[in-house]
Amino acid sequence: MPPVFYSFFVPALFVWLWSTGFIGGKFGLPYAEPFTLLLIRMLLTLIPLGILAVAMKSRWPGWRGAGHLAVTGVLVHGFYLGGVFYAIDQGMPAGVVSLIVGLQPLVTALAAVVFLREPVSGRQWAGLGLGLLGVALVLVEKLGTPSADAGVPPLTLIWALLALVGISLGTVYQKRFGTGVDLVAGTMIQYAAAATVFGIGAFALETREVQWTLQFQLALGWLVFGLSVSAILILMWLIRRGAASQVASLFYLVPPVTALEAFLLFDERLGPVAIIGGLVAITGVGLVTAKPKAARSA
Repeated sequence: MPPVFYSFFVPALFVWLWSTGFIGGKFGLPYAEPFTLLLIRMLLTLIPLGILAVAMKSRWPGWRGAGHLAVTGVLVHGFYLGGVFYAIDQGMPAGVVSLIVGLQPLVTALAAVVFLREPVSGRQWAGLGLGLLGVALVLVEKLGTPSADAGVPPLTLIWALLALVGISLGTVYQKRFGTGVDLVAGTMIQYAAAATVFGIGAFALETREVQWTLQFQLALGWLVFGLSVSAILILMWLIRRGAASQVASLFYLVPPVTALEAFLLFDERLGPVAIIGGLVAITGVGLVTAKPKAARSA
């Protein structure tokens, strides 16, 4: 394969797959409540992952390691997916949700400073500031829009922020306690823990009614095989090829890709202030995630 295949196409494919998770949720949520949909998704995902774990002879961690992975699963999948799907279900445009949770590298950097004592450069602090400013511009326009079609219910922001905090803290927790674990086995434990959270939420807060329409089945199939299985397998492949850093640097492209998809599929529109805010936020995330020249050339 030519080098460009490894350096651009596969990381870009991963970013695109990740962006479609917001779209899949938008397609599936009219036919099932958020926790119910996510519970079904997690349970179905465990089947192909289990087959893969057997085929790859995955190594399973001990009870202590499994406990750490379960905490990561609750944060990264439970809080993140639950917050994203509830925000979309309650009216927040998919593009806006993806932009808010796209600040994950910024919040993760702050959490790493607090909990892992990692240093932050002046360039990264500037990126943090730009990211927060950009999202503030988006929210000022969307939350302040009087139109019911374009505006966002303010309380919905809580769900999006829950998703952002969950995936950010989960990333730091994984870095602190979850390194060196078999990726397939670790992912299965994380998904099982998330399924427990979604099960409790579905039985405590929802009716668990599902309309098994063709659209719902297609959306669910994509969320399972396109996101929870394929995206993870591609990530594993990228890490083995030594290209994981490229995934991190390209990850901030998820919000604009999602916004474009949401515009084409659902006619979700962003005004000029929100577009400028999105570009500012993406620039900020880029400053935080980009490595210094000295580090890149090393």
